[in-house]
Amino acid sequence: MATKTPSDIPEAIPHMVDHVLAELRAHRVRHDGQPAVPPLIVGVQGPQGSGKTYLTSILRDVLQEPPHNLSVAVLSLDDLYLPHGGLVSLANTHPDNALLRGRGQPGTHDVPLGTELLNKLKRINSSSDAHELELPSFDKSLYDGEGDRAPRGHVVRPPIDVVLFEGWCVGFYPISQAEAGRRYAQPVKGLGTDFLQSRGYRLQDVLDVNERLKSYVSWWDLFDAFIQIKPPEGHPYDYIYKWRLQQEHNMKARNGGKGMSDEQVEKFVDRYIPGYVFFGDGVVSGHEDASGKRSSPPWTGHGLQVQIGEYREVLHVDRF
Repeated sequence: MATKTPSDIPEAIPHMVDHVLAELRAHRVRHDGQPAVPPLIVGVQGPQGSGKTYLTSILRDVLQEPPHNLSVAVLSLDDLYLPHGGLVSLANTHPDNALLRGRGQPGTHDVPLGTELLNKLKRINSSSDAHELELPSFDKSLYDGEGDRAPRGHVVRPPIDVVLFEGWCVGFYPISQAEAGRRYAQPVKGLGTDFLQSRGYRLQDVLDVNERLKSYVSWWDLFDAFIQIKPPEGHPYDYIYKWRLQQEHNMKARNGGKGMSDEQVEKFVDRYIPGYVFFGDGVVSGHEDASGKRSSPPWTGHGLQVQIGEYREVLHVDRF
């Protein structure tokens, strides 16, 4: 692997590298004296097209190169989507829920598989569980952009120092029914007063996804640290359409034109917007449990937030 020069490194990367290294040092101190130090599991969240997957890959490369020489595994939420047949079955079983028409929202992932993989990664450095592990891969270009799980994934082997788990709704938490109703009645900033209603997204659709999101919380409980890539406050949603369209065009230029049309991309992003509106602030604020008690995320005090502008330039960096 060729070492990247400073000009090749996106400006967010030094902040991300410093954050992971600091968290890893503290993680090793916490596990000092144990037979094996488990990997530091870092959640990475950012909206479609923001560059989170690209940044995660660069972060991995920099951490693996001298002088750090770390062993880093990357698991993508996208690679945990249900196979194409499962996605079609889910949509057909819930024909009135527009949020479940295709991959994207919580409920369209293979939760048991994700749980199995994360727990195995957590234990992979222990002598009794020190085995190679195959992580799945999802090919988004198949079935005219609907995608399907690839026949083969990629294998990781112990010891592993850091696991980067990236995805658009990583760290999102469910909310109460009352809070969902309040947010549903509000306009979506930058997208109009009736965005949800005009797209056919009913409150009961949101509540269905909210219920499905509850099964993801056990994943987040395994995280040690967090990185969030976030649009500016003034444009929390509208930049996502531009970014995701650019991403699709780049993919089609590389694979011979396989993928979604511009109209399909817009409709595709439409399905994600409710996730940000209803569940996205959970990354920082956590959630209320069944008793109404507010619970902070496990990465509170170990989070890095990188706010980016329209051209993905870094506007602000903060910790939470």
